[in-house]
Amino acid sequence: MLGMFRGVWDYRGFILTSIKNEFISRFARSKLGGLWMIIHPLAQVAIYALILSNVLGARLPGIDNKYAYALYLIAGILAWNLFAEIVGRCLTVFIEQGNLMKKMRFPRIALPVIVVGSCLLNNLLLFIAAMIIFALLGHAPNAQMLWLLPLTLVVVAFAVGLGLVLGVLNVFLRDIGQVVPIIMQVWFWFTPIVYSVNIVPDYLKGTLDINPMYAIVTGYHNALVYKLAPDIAELGVTVAIALGLMGLGLFLFRRASAEMVDSL
Repeated sequence: MLGMFRGVWDYRGFILTSIKNEFISRFARSKLGGLWMIIHPLAQVAIYALILSNVLGARLPGIDNKYAYALYLIAGILAWNLFAEIVGRCLTVFIEQGNLMKKMRFPRIALPVIVVGSCLLNNLLLFIAAMIIFALLGHAPNAQMLWLLPLTLVVVAFAVGLGLVLGVLNVFLRDIGQVVPIIMQVWFWFTPIVYSVNIVPDYLKGTLDINPMYAIVTGYHNALVYKLAPDIAELGVTVAIALGLMGLGLFLFRRASAEMVDSL
């Protein structure tokens, strides 16, 4: 295990250069460049806000802002997009980089690290855009936003753990790559991002407790929108699940690293 972390440190130049090159290459021929990383999620927010704000906008107690629903949406999507992007890219990173793994000698764990670095960069740009929109909508920054730092670490740990497990399995069973996007779509709607928890029927609220993303998204809502600290007890369960998945993912990766190259 320590060898993997040492390999990441030894190849830090390769990792940072790969993140930079990936960012540049994605938007090399685009006039708007990196702005597309912000435009896509904000367009999603605008669509949901236009369609659902009249239905749900009046059911967000505790927010003294006429744009309450838009703020709520942005906070939730900020958390979900980071999670979904890391999982989605870890799911296919070993297959997409199969030729590189065969031709170049480097610590394979660098590939998911590059994914995480790239996704964090995207999320940072989206966060800056979100803060500008919050200011324009009259929602001032607050000290509770500092909770986003540990919350982001929890999201990354959970997403990387899950992504590593799925990414390794996907090399040997490609059906996983087809099923996971469907599950992620269902998971999105079972997480209170586009709707508030208080409209969920009582008999369904118990299902939220088994959703690890519920605590994370609620933490983002509390810190960004309600100006409250996250529920530490709820987050503790998610942290435990994230650490367990990280351990399982690293174990599977270490055991299957050589076999993955042969399968690819």
